[in-house]
Amino acid sequence: MKKIDILNYITDFRKSPNDIKTYQQLLDHLGTQHDTTIQAMLTEMKQLGVIRETEVQGQKAYQVAKK
Repeated sequence: MKKIDILNYITDFRKSPNDIKTYQQLLDHLGTQHDTTIQAMLTEMKQLGVIRETEVQGQKAYQVAKK
C-alpha cells in the first residue's frame, strides 16, 4: 500500500475534486489489517499539508488539500 492509494480513494480530481472520506471508509476500502500503516501515512500527509482532517457526522474525515 502506498500513499497514492489513499489519495486516489479519497478523491478523483476529474469527477469529485472536493470529496471527503471518513476514516472508517478508508479502513473498509483499504483493509482493517493496514490500520497502523494507514494512520502513519495520514499523519505524515497531514504534516505535509497534502490532506486536511475534518469531521463528518461526528467522525474523523479527510479531504485532499493539494494536487
